[in-house]
Amino acid sequence: MTSLICTLQDHRDDVNWCAFSGKLLATCSGDKTLRIYNTRDFSELPFSPLSGHGYGVHCCCFSTCGQFLASCSTDATTLVWSMDTGEIEAVLEHPGRSPVRICALSPDSAHLVSGASDGTLALWDFPSKQLRKTAAVSDTTMVACSFSPCSQVFMTGSTYGDLRLWNLDMNQLHAEKNAHDLGVTCCTFAPTILSGDQVVQFRLASCGQDSHLKIWAINKFSSGACKMQLLHTLTGQSAPVLSCAYSSDGRLLVSGSVDKTVTVYDAENAVLLYTLNQHERYVTACSCSPTSPLIATGSMDKTVNIWRLEDGCSGGKSFPEKSALTSSDGKTSAGRSKLLVSDWSEGDVSAWLVEEGLGGLVDKFTANNIDGTELLSLTKETLASELHIESVGLRSKLLRKVEELKSDSVCSGIPDEFLCPITRELMREPVIAADGYSYERDAIESWINTKNRSSPMTNLPLLTTLLTPNHTLKMAIGRWKTSH
Repeated sequence: MTSLICTLQDHRDDVNWCAFSGKLLATCSGDKTLRIYNTRDFSELPFSPLSGHGYGVHCCCFSTCGQFLASCSTDATTLVWSMDTGEIEAVLEHPGRSPVRICALSPDSAHLVSGASDGTLALWDFPSKQLRKTAAVSDTTMVACSFSPCSQVFMTGSTYGDLRLWNLDMNQLHAEKNAHDLGVTCCTFAPTILSGDQVVQFRLASCGQDSHLKIWAINKFSSGACKMQLLHTLTGQSAPVLSCAYSSDGRLLVSGSVDKTVTVYDAENAVLLYTLNQHERYVTACSCSPTSPLIATGSMDKTVNIWRLEDGCSGGKSFPEKSALTSSDGKTSAGRSKLLVSDWSEGDVSAWLVEEGLGGLVDKFTANNIDGTELLSLTKETLASELHIESVGLRSKLLRKVEELKSDSVCSGIPDEFLCPITRELMREPVIAADGYSYERDAIESWINTKNRSSPMTNLPLLTTLLTPNHTLKMAIGRWKTSH
């Protein structure tokens, strides 16, 4: 039996990763923060949230004893945090200053691997925090990494779709091309090791954009040769599978998907035990506690669900999509929630003001014809000089509510490629910068004027400030808005 015991709702953006230690749960998000909870009652620690990254945090992992937490970000760094104080112990700058998408600590806490958007890997000596080795796979982005339980090899996965096994000298021991069509999203070693005559066998789970969860046997021979064999392909989810995790004893395998479900499998027999449906958007993260029968799942709905696994699991049960423990603000009406804020009418804005306890501003907004587009562009100056809102507290409250609306747009079903990487808002005039990424024109122009011509995505210098209109993307956004 599996039951939902609580829902954590502290992040302001997509939850990208969850990680357990013996006593703590860490979550990280596109809101640039990490949050740390005590697994006894899931109360947040006094020093949480941790704010040190300049951009969204993609991944986090604990050292084996739980003394340290590592996190990586688009800001091209991996930070090491003390779990005694919440302070930053070290800043590991990725070679080449490319956004870091994945990080993993070895079970013996001797090494840390970070993988980046340009296909580079960095192997760090964790006790000294010194860079030991680097490697690269061209024309891809590293998005998955996991150490074997013996800490001597690690597996990486990329958007190219391959799985690669490496040793601590950064030599490739095996490359499984096209392991997942359209790209790997996550991989994780089972905690157990099987040994026989002149061979050691590991089990690995991987998932990808092909909507499959796969279980592999990896045989490492005394000669040094490695062989990788596909044992099972699990198809219990109907859309790309974004995350996977083994239980601490290796008996269960959990995965999260774009179809909003969490699946729990009997890993040995490849049998689906449970399908959990409490999340309202893509399930991007899952983790199993090493010391108790708990699962944490994170989602683009900004929540983290905590599940308890009971003994006696039996196959095929599907939980209802709604539960008394699943919570939602419930403030946005069904009709208006289907619209982008920028498409709200003046009436929609007025209704929103009333729902947020700001009904006293309706007359001012109506007199000034404030629709959704105008609402999103409000500033302290315009509130004071044009709308004549004299109360500083009222202006601050209104702007805070507007920022929440902007944040909510990330989780409103808008394809990520339609959002400006700087503002995280739907682009109106997308342009291509010299780094190859598309941005809202005003946002990238402002960035270039204040950030010494560095790329917001790679942190590398822009070779030119020329911006090229992205007409194809603009038309795609227009078609999407029309269909939604």
